[in-house]
Amino acid sequence: MKAIQTTATVTSDGKITLQLPPDIPPGEHQVVVIIDEKLSEKEVIKEKRPPLDFPVIHVDSFPENLSLRREDMYGDDGR
Repeated sequence: MKAIQTTATVTSDGKITLQLPPDIPPGEHQVVVIIDEKLSEKEVIKEKRPPLDFPVIHVDSFPENLSLRREDMYGDDGR
């Protein structure tokens, strides 16, 4: 079994045309066709959204004697 990812052209009458690698021998093969239904970039109309409005918290500087060491915050035994 070999997986090949390529682009196929679909005609208005529902037929597809695609190019296979040269190592695929001629003859009948069982194939699986998966149609990706995502809209192409040309079809997507991007909506203009206002920018996100995150809250802003203003804080002063930390005190000079503030210690964020584990021992100072939780005690000598780490709890």
